[in-house]
Amino acid sequence: MTEQSKINQDGAKRTSLLERADRVFGLDNLGPAKVPSNLPKPRVPAPRPAPVAAQPAAVPAAAPQPTAAAVPTAYAAPQPQAEPTPEPEPAVALSGPYMEIDSEHLRDAGLIVPEDPVTALLEEFRIVKRDIIADARAGGDPKQRRILVCSPHQGEGKTYCATNLAIALAAERDVEVLLVDADVIRPSVARRLGISAERGLMDALANPSLRPEKLAVRTDIEGLFVLPAGTTGSHDAEYLASERTGEILDRLTRGAPNRYVIFDTPPALASSAAAELASHVGQSVLVVRADETSRAALEDAHQLLSACPTIKLLLNAAHFSPSGRRFGEYGGQEE
Repeated sequence: MTEQSKINQDGAKRTSLLERADRVFGLDNLGPAKVPSNLPKPRVPAPRPAPVAAQPAAVPAAAPQPTAAAVPTAYAAPQPQAEPTPEPEPAVALSGPYMEIDSEHLRDAGLIVPEDPVTALLEEFRIVKRDIIADARAGGDPKQRRILVCSPHQGEGKTYCATNLAIALAAERDVEVLLVDADVIRPSVARRLGISAERGLMDALANPSLRPEKLAVRTDIEGLFVLPAGTTGSHDAEYLASERTGEILDRLTRGAPNRYVIFDTPPALASSAAAELASHVGQSVLVVRADETSRAALEDAHQLLSACPTIKLLLNAAHFSPSGRRFGEYGGQEE
């Protein structure tokens, strides 16, 4: 039995050291000191952030395969906006005075009469116009719809061919033909057709206030318009060589893909007018008369018209064909 567990003989437990000291030294008044009432209020500290749980160490693993959602989208540079396509300019309407053409006058002049039966003359000019239309549609240039008709010398049939070509071309569906009398030396287109007009091409060139489309005569032949030569003078060649000529021709064909302009010009070896106009057209028809036009004259005229990219040769008044081809009548009742 240990000393701490001994019990007094009277059966009571021994007092503790503090109790015995209290009886000896009187420690009943000992206790915690009284807290002063004027102490400053203690400052409440800011709440401390909650501790972050430690992350487990990264375990090396195989690189993940990129998915469609995980692949970053490449930055696309802004595409430059295309400029809006300009609206095509509307065609200038030919709005000159209206005149009727006498069919008997056409027959007397040996020209094509639209309401008459098909003749060999019409078939010949149908071949000519088909070649002209094909080149005009293939090129896509408005100049290709401007056709100059010329000859080396006088009397070789250029006006006759230009007028017949215009009448044949006007027979095409949805086509307008403007026959321009640019023979400022001897204008004769209006007279051949039996119409009259005081003003025309040269007036529009000399006076910028005149609109050429308002001078174009509308005929009773569907699709055929005529621009007479107008008032001619000694400075016609200078007017034709001016920038005003290009402006007028551009105005007459701009925005009108089904409009053809045919020019009857003076002979190439008699006036500079044909050479001046050659730079404004896309096709030229050089009319030569069989058994009359010399080779030298043909070559000289061809050289003067060289500003035109396409020059076609039309043999007029031929009585012999090396191939034996000849257009005649076909049809009627069987015998």
